[in-house]
Amino acid sequence: MTTTPTQGTAGPSQGPLADLVRIKDARSARSSSWDQTGRNRDNWIVMPGQERVLADIEGPGCITHIWMTQSCRLQPGPGQIDPAAVGVPMLEIHNALGVSWEVVDPDYYRKIVLKIYWDDQETPSVIAPLGDFFGLMNSLSGSYDSLPLSVSAKEAELHTFGGSAAFNSYFAMPFNKRARVVVENQNDVPYLQYFYIDYELYSQPLPEDVAYFHSHWRRQLPNKGWGPDLQTNSIEVTIPNLDGKDNYVVLETEGEGHYVGCNLAVRHFQGSWWGEGDDMIFIDDDTWPPSLHGTGMEDYFGHAWGMQRNAYAMNGTIVHEEDVPGFHHSYRFHLTDPIRFKKRIKVTFEHGHANHLSDDWSSTAYWYQSLPSPELRIPEVEERLPLRPIDRVIETPLPDLSEDQQKARRDTAERMKKFTAARDALREARSEEVDTWEVGNREHAQRIRAFISGNAR
Repeated sequence: MTTTPTQGTAGPSQGPLADLVRIKDARSARSSSWDQTGRNRDNWIVMPGQERVLADIEGPGCITHIWMTQSCRLQPGPGQIDPAAVGVPMLEIHNALGVSWEVVDPDYYRKIVLKIYWDDQETPSVIAPLGDFFGLMNSLSGSYDSLPLSVSAKEAELHTFGGSAAFNSYFAMPFNKRARVVVENQNDVPYLQYFYIDYELYSQPLPEDVAYFHSHWRRQLPNKGWGPDLQTNSIEVTIPNLDGKDNYVVLETEGEGHYVGCNLAVRHFQGSWWGEGDDMIFIDDDTWPPSLHGTGMEDYFGHAWGMQRNAYAMNGTIVHEEDVPGFHHSYRFHLTDPIRFKKRIKVTFEHGHANHLSDDWSSTAYWYQSLPSPELRIPEVEERLPLRPIDRVIETPLPDLSEDQQKARRDTAERMKKFTAARDALREARSEEVDTWEVGNREHAQRIRAFISGNAR
């Protein structure tokens, strides 16, 4: 039996650590990609154009943690190992050895979409490219550790496009009736998804004042600057901006709730300084000035005199422009200082002072609000792809080939044909197997809910 503390009751005060001492009427559970045959293929294959429901949970409950890692490899040529004999998702044998030939899809973090649906809603309350949601933006790997999100990038692939990484989210995501976590593969090749989705189930409905987690990805490519050829901080660009109407928009929504932060990826073209613009956050019936007006992008992200290579609990840098020229990725979370709204909110940033720069900006906003959710959409995959630096490749027609050379090319083509047939057959078989695992996860969640309902206090 649970009791409600009375005024003056002794014990730890409220807080994320103090709360750990209290017994709660809740049941912990998990939906994951574990191999339901008992073997060690603990990943789900997601075919091109396919959606996979990673978790389908009946409430009341709350998602407490999400962990993910994934892989998407392209195969320019045939390997010498039968795909069915490989027990891991990638061989990681150096291509120079001639045993296998695998390369990562450098853009795939932008081609996979994460969607989360609450209760009976038909549109997602969370929608973002998978990498960007967790902070791996522009499909460019970088490690950081904040309070609600983290990315652990593989050291050998740090600061590479499509580099291997592990993701974590600790945002509390409550729901009353139902939660569905979905990934959609908008790529033209399959990929492999590992995941944990940890959650709690409750026997009683959530209190009326509980808000629902939301997240939305946006991009402006490029921002419409009036003077991208004018130097940042030069006297000519120091002109008034007294309405913020051309600012980059991070979040715009109606309802009641609170904004809890964002990440921001900047692909800077001028080679000077991208962050001279101010943050301007309009709340409810604001006209001018907005309720919150800042003094510069490094100031909003908790830094000063430019951005440093620091990753803190609430603010910091994920990829620094001195590590990857032209790219800067930052985050700021308002967990102790949420920005509250009753009717609407519009979170905006100047792109250069008075919006003179025309850089490529993208962002993921995080907030809580009451249902119904706004209808959130993101651009088509072609409009999401990062602007990667492109190495120049010079091609020339083949010379006259000897008989041995012609045979080598024919043999390679035949070996690739057989390799591709075996690989594709394995992928289809795995996809059918994961179909049953998807059902298994849903039935597992239903059994736990039934137990909770049967033992309700």
